[in-house]
Amino acid sequence: MSDRLNQVVRVLAAATVLALLAACSSGPSRPTATTGLPEAAPATLDGPLVVPALSALPETPSRALTGKFVTVGFNEVPGWANDDMRNVWTTFLRNCRGLMRPTSGNLAAPARSAPRAWQPVCAAAADPARAPVATDGEAVRRFLQTWLVAWKLQGADARPASNTVTGYYEPLVMGSRKQGGIYQWPLYTVPADLLTIDLGKMYPELAGKRVRGKLEGNRVVPYDSRASLETSGRQPPAIVWVSDPVDNFFLQVQGSGRVQLTDGPGAGQTIRVAYADHNGHPYVSIGKWLADKGELALAQTSMQNIREWARRNPKRVQEMLNANPALVFFKEEPITDPEIGPKGAYGVPLMGQRSIAVDTAFVPLGAPVFLATTQPASAQPLNRLVFAQDTGTAIKGAARADFYWGFGEAAGAMAGRMKQSGQMWVLWPKQAGAPSAR
Repeated sequence: MSDRLNQVVRVLAAATVLALLAACSSGPSRPTATTGLPEAAPATLDGPLVVPALSALPETPSRALTGKFVTVGFNEVPGWANDDMRNVWTTFLRNCRGLMRPTSGNLAAPARSAPRAWQPVCAAAADPARAPVATDGEAVRRFLQTWLVAWKLQGADARPASNTVTGYYEPLVMGSRKQGGIYQWPLYTVPADLLTIDLGKMYPELAGKRVRGKLEGNRVVPYDSRASLETSGRQPPAIVWVSDPVDNFFLQVQGSGRVQLTDGPGAGQTIRVAYADHNGHPYVSIGKWLADKGELALAQTSMQNIREWARRNPKRVQEMLNANPALVFFKEEPITDPEIGPKGAYGVPLMGQRSIAVDTAFVPLGAPVFLATTQPASAQPLNRLVFAQDTGTAIKGAARADFYWGFGEAAGAMAGRMKQSGQMWVLWPKQAGAPSAR
């Protein structure tokens, strides 16, 4: 099989096949976050934070960041003094667990914060003599000001960066482990024949290029679209079957979610389905499809209105879903703490209202960020310390962010209305100079 895969990679490197698979290099159907693949094992949550000696963290080549940074005083960061930091420390320590993982040098993976830069800070955070009391917000703020410097993010043009801040969340849907009755909408595991190929491993000039496809004889072709997979007769196993097609679709858009088992084996339990991979096709908005068909005005294509349209047009639901060729594949994960979200691209569980998705060309994963924006559909300030722990296909550009609101219906209502303008300040260790990536 290795010989065949080597042949596949050589073929994919050819310009003609790259053009053929152009659609397969796009992100999954989720247009926001949870699309990256962590380059190291997810951070362990159990036990105390263990920080290796600096000598145990190998130096790896740096990766250039597109953005520019200018250092400023914390008094110049809007809202810094007013952010309630009593609930920050646990997230900071969990983020340090991610920071202390060695980097692999894989250029196809999202850029991460340099572990060696953060070792002294995380060592201080793990030391009871130097760490603040977690519930003392002012002590947490003093610790951060002692060890970190605020860097204002600028664009490639060296001007202060301002960009769109959207929102996402972890939804809850109803489902069953067995197909039947109302449970007709599958959430699939990763297909056995899906190839995800990192071209940069064989051709350095293609670093960061990853394509998805499948073998047909000795040919590599794009992987099945949503519609073709459903009619192929060789669907992968389903983790669960969801009761509502629109709930199923929007869970895929979010990239992960929880399923309350309301029928069949395990009824009464709630499980998490987390992003595992995707079929490589570009995301197409079903809201735009409905608008183009004259079914709904574009401004009215909310989740609620789409669900109501599906109820009125049950025979056209599959047609609507097939308008989006992208399909996400999932894996099941346990829910150890209902307050903690799914793992983002950083391999660290997201925390509601303290995690964001970023463009790692500008902000490396693992960096604390002070985000200055406004509440959804409002001019009320939302100025908050957050952590860059996720990525997304639509999260591109300096200061572009996707704000993770948490779990459930209330979080979904906030995320669905959020499309604000925002700015960022990256917080970085004092001794390490400007923010850098690995």
